[in-house]
Amino acid sequence: MEAADAPAANGDVGGPGLGPVPERLQRRERERLLEVERRKQERQSQTVEEEKSDFFAAAFAREREAVELLLGGADAARLEEAASRLQALQKLLNDAVLYLAPYDVRLGQEALARLQGALAERRQELQPKKRFAFQSRRKDAAPGPAAKAPPPPPEPEPEPAPPGRAVHVPSGFGFADREAQTLQMRREELRQRDILLTALSGCTVRLYGNPNTLRLTKARGCTVLCGPVSTSVFLDDCVDCVLAVACQQLRTHRTRDTRIFLQVTSRAIVEDCSGVRFAPYSWSYPGIDQDFAGSGLDRSKNNWRDVDDFNWLARGVASPNWSILPEEEWTIQGD
Repeated sequence: MEAADAPAANGDVGGPGLGPVPERLQRRERERLLEVERRKQERQSQTVEEEKSDFFAAAFAREREAVELLLGGADAARLEEAASRLQALQKLLNDAVLYLAPYDVRLGQEALARLQGALAERRQELQPKKRFAFQSRRKDAAPGPAAKAPPPPPEPEPEPAPPGRAVHVPSGFGFADREAQTLQMRREELRQRDILLTALSGCTVRLYGNPNTLRLTKARGCTVLCGPVSTSVFLDDCVDCVLAVACQQLRTHRTRDTRIFLQVTSRAIVEDCSGVRFAPYSWSYPGIDQDFAGSGLDRSKNNWRDVDDFNWLARGVASPNWSILPEEEWTIQGD
């Protein structure tokens, strides 16, 4: 009798145990359908992203070609149109960062950097050059024996740039080769210009206005406080510096032990860097609201903590090359 009752104790075979069998089957069916739906949505999402990527590639190539044609012209009007379209091209890339592969983002940013450099060079070429006048030779009343010409006066030593005054430097306008100085530029000097700060040591630079681009290179122990930049900011070979800036795009290269107080509408990029720390942009000065309006930046959009490290591709593992600055250190020193 005990042997005859044994099957009834098994819930998978018969008697009172028959109930849970269809419930398990229903649960498995629900899980299967959910998995099918999940895969379907993944395929649809992938298709949408591929379509977006294809649209971006076509639009970017078309606009880049238009900018290149405009840069081939020799008048200021064409260059201003090129600058405007280049700014639109930058926005197109910024909006596409969310669905583009990092490699495609990098190619787009490199193309933009080349175009911005070409624009700066063309603007430099179109600047009026200093005109030289030739003095007419004085004719003597009567011919006489040739007098020995006096030796030419010694060439004057070139005067150094005045402290604090911006000068034309290669590929832009700004400061170069300064040490332990406080430097500044005002709105009328900065308006939609390409600014280059290079070979500075121990300097504090304040840029009150809205430049088009900003490049900081070969800087040591400097503090740079800048108003809103319409397009891109590029750092290269900077050590132990502080930068406060708002921009569309930030790219940091070969830089270490540097703090960046940032507002950026795309994702910041670091490459070949170490010890770079980020905090939100907090610098302010009279007229900054006007400069933001002129820059075209969206003040409500700030991706300061979204950073792509091109030297760190491990997913799900934080890059050791950059970090978030502790909140108690968000005050900008040197303001």
